[in-house]
Amino acid sequence: MTAADPLAPLTELPGVAAAVDRARTAVDTLLTHKTLRRRSPDVSAESSLRGAWTSAVLSGATASLGEVRGGAVHDPLVQGALRVQAAIGPLADTWSRAPRQALARLHALAAADLVPADELGRPDPVAAQRLDVLAQVLAATSAPAVVVAGIVHGELLSLDAFPPVSGLVARAAVRLTLVDHGLDPKSLVVVEAGHRELGGAYASALDAYRTGTPEGVATWLAHCGDAVVAGAQEALAICEAIARG
Repeated sequence: MTAADPLAPLTELPGVAAAVDRARTAVDTLLTHKTLRRRSPDVSAESSLRGAWTSAVLSGATASLGEVRGGAVHDPLVQGALRVQAAIGPLADTWSRAPRQALARLHALAAADLVPADELGRPDPVAAQRLDVLAQVLAATSAPAVVVAGIVHGELLSLDAFPPVSGLVARAAVRLTLVDHGLDPKSLVVVEAGHRELGGAYASALDAYRTGTPEGVATWLAHCGDAVVAGAQEALAICEAIARG
């Protein structure tokens, strides 16, 4: 007898299916852009840079994108975010096979300049137990990418599993999930920028998720879908800028 998909009920929550559809349509539109035929690596590189900068800002960094682009920023949050973004491609296979291992690596990269070496990749016992459950869920679900990524994101932030860089790790894990589930195979969507663009909705939706109620989870997943839409639009703007030269 086949076990039930643990995330399947979430797709039936009000607004979730519509958010998934909006996100899929936005990403499909992005992936057909003519610039990607020849300049996909350039778009990916710019998406990675903007994603790192935005994720660092969401975690409290104050540097501008221009300063980060110029290589003059030594803020450990920014440097950690850049290292994490650079690891998305190399960690894609590990995320599919061993997400706990990938999370440990992301933490080591993100917090290398912020916590002692013997604490890198080592969540506290309570968080570690919850992460084991999360890994089991990831292995058992075939829910849409937006739903799976939203649960990964919400759990990592709610657990604060990798302080002080739980946000950097969580947002990188979102990218890995969108790659792994085939929605954004080249990690072009600047989903971090989507969360920033939505402003206070990011924090309020996360608060709703933390209630654990169906309504709260639905609010969070709908927000995550909207962030993918906004992140795809950011990537489209990158494509247009590159096309213009």
